[in-house]
This record gives sequence, C-alpha cells and structure tokens, in this order.
Amino acid sequence: MPGGAVRGSATCALTRRAGADGRTGGDRHDAGMEIESLAALDDRLADGAPLRGLRLQHLDLTGWGPRLVGRDLTGLVVLGGTVPTDVTEVLLAGGAIVFPGLADAPVDPWRGLYAPEDLYAGVEQGYAGTPDARAYRWFVDAAMRTDAYATLVRAIHDDSVTDALDEFVDARSVVGVMGGHALHRGSADYRAAALLGHRLAEHGHLVATGGGPGAMEAANLGALTDDADRLDAALDHLADVPSFRPDVTPWARRALEVRLDVLGVPHRSVGTAMGSTARSLGIPTWFYGHEPPNVFCDAVAKYFSNAIREDGLLARCTGGVVVLGGAAGTVQEIFQAVTPLYYATGEAPLPPLVLVGHEHWTDTVPVWPALRALAAGRPMADAVHLVDDVADVPDLIRG
Repeated sequence: MPGGAVRGSATCALTRRAGADGRTGGDRHDAGMEIESLAALDDRLADGAPLRGLRLQHLDLTGWGPRLVGRDLTGLVVLGGTVPTDVTEVLLAGGAIVFPGLADAPVDPWRGLYAPEDLYAGVEQGYAGTPDARAYRWFVDAAMRTDAYATLVRAIHDDSVTDALDEFVDARSVVGVMGGHALHRGSADYRAAALLGHRLAEHGHLVATGGGPGAMEAANLGALTDDADRLDAALDHLADVPSFRPDVTPWARRALEVRLDVLGVPHRSVGTAMGSTARSLGIPTWFYGHEPPNVFCDAVAKYFSNAIREDGLLARCTGGVVVLGGAAGTVQEIFQAVTPLYYATGEAPLPPLVLVGHEHWTDTVPVWPALRALAAGRPMADAVHLVDDVADVPDLIRG
C-alpha cells in the first residue's frame, strides 16, 4: 500500500455497536465493542475507557499512534481501514491484532453496504470498467473461483455486508418485492411495479428487492421516489432505454440521470443512520452478475454468495413478501419464503406472502395450486394471497 499503510479486513457482528453518529447502539453480543467512527474512538479515549476487546472497523488511523502509546490494547482487533506502519507498530506492541492487507481484490472486503454510485463509478467510460463489472469478472475467473485467498476475501466481504445490513434494517418493517429481471422499462407491468414500490414506501415500509433490473428496478424506483409526479417523469425518461441488453452502459447512464433528478444530489453516503428513513433497498449478487444492479436504492447489499443473499433477503422481510411475475428464480424465492410459513405453528402472526397475477401464477407458472395444497389445514392458509391488481397489495401487508 502507498506510504507503508496496512489495510485490514472488516468482519464480525459483535456486541454494542457505534452508529453513524459515533455513539453506541444496543447490545448485540456479550463481548467486545465495534467502533465504526473516529468520533466514537475519540470519545473512548477521552473518557479513559479501556480499549481491550474493541473492534475498530474501517477507520483511517493515520496520526493516531501517539494517542495509543502505552495503552493496554490486549484483544483489540483492527478490521479494515488505513493503518500506517507507525500506528501498526504501536498497536502490535500494545497487544492488538491487525488483520493483514488484502491486495489484488477488486472490492474492499470490509466496506459493508454500497451506494449505487460506488458500483457504477466510471460508467461514463463504459460499464466494463466499473467496480461492479470488474468484481464480476474476478468472481467468474476460473483461477479465482477455488483459490483459498479469493474465497477468504469473498467470505469476509459477505460477512461485512451482512453485519452492516443487520443494522440498516434494524426495527424497520421490510417488505420484499420479488419479480423477474426481463421486465422492460416503459411497459405497463413496469409502471405497475413502480407504483407498488411507491405505495409500500408511502405506508412506511422499507422496500427490499433482489436489486437487479426489470421488476426489481421498478419497485426500487417507486420506493425511492417520494413524489408521484416525479415518479411519472422518471418512468417516462427511463422508457427510452428499455433494457440492459445488449449494452449495460446506456441503461445505467440513463438510470443514474433519473436518480439524480429524483434525489437532487449526485451521491449519498450509506450509513447506519440512513436505515431509519430509507425507503428502498437492493440485495443483488455477483452470482447473477450478467444482470446488473439497479441504481434506485438508498443502499445496496451486494453479495458474492447467492445462497447467503437469498436467505438473507427473505429472512429480513418482516412485513411480508410480494411476488410479481417471474420465472425460475422467482419461483425459487417463492418456495424459500413458503418453507417457514409451512412449518409455522401459528403462535405469532405470519408475514403475508402475496402473489400478483391470477393467470400467471395459476396457468403460466402454476405455483398457486401448489401453495394452496400445502397451506390446507395450516396457519399458513391465512398468510398466502393471490391478487390481480397491485393496488390490492398494501392492505394485505403488515404494519
């Protein structure tokens, strides 16, 4: 690293946690404390509080060596961030653990959540040069798929994303909107999905999707946009570039233009504090890297592991799941959502599962008959619904 700095890794969901304002949140585990801002570390030092067992995540510790000299740092773990050589020496002498640098990876494995602009940096010169595209090429590189170093980087990255995502959605009613990637901008179904996302967000829900194109993009767009007139204008502007095929670049550029129109700012940093007011969340994966992530999210939790991503997305949908038209991937998500409903005892209210489109889910892809058969005589029967109009969905969703 330039200047002799050591880059660490970020991982672990541990204990009480310092939020975006530098103050600690509620208990998460029994030992240690995660510190994620220099303000929180400064408070700790100013109070003379012990540093033993702390986890310092993704901090720039340049210049902090003198403040750490002579402190008992036993069990302190530095995860990620920038740690110059002189600070590293102080940390090690005091008994701390500094994770080694992770070089030659196209992602920062300790970074947690992304802003869409982070993934699409440099898209003006073409999608192929963006961090998102480079990460996908690295992921599918045959030499890297089973390389022990590369698998370690991916595991640390995904654990860091999970850690940050847990905090982001904490105490929110999260409603998942599932649907296929092939839905084109400008279509009636795309507009309907956008209106659904908007209505759910207006009801106070955090709308979570698989973070990709098509129905997912539409729902995220609707949720992100807090003004109905602005949403209409956004839909019209997007319609000129209906699909990410054959070239992602114009599709992404147009979306970023619309995002700027919707938000009025070119870039927003993603932090834990944003989670309390966020309206739109994307949880995509590089496993399906040929489907680019959409940009209409307050935050993007992008994973390398699709298994962790799929389970994590559905597990966080505390307010329910809405399923628009889709094919194999969407069907897989339906039955992942159904399994805990099927085995539920009925001791607590079950989050609803709402399928949209009688013809699609009864005839084209006959999932609904299977669901009704599974639900017969079980508490699940009251939690599964089939409607034709997205306007009927909000009344079926909790919260």
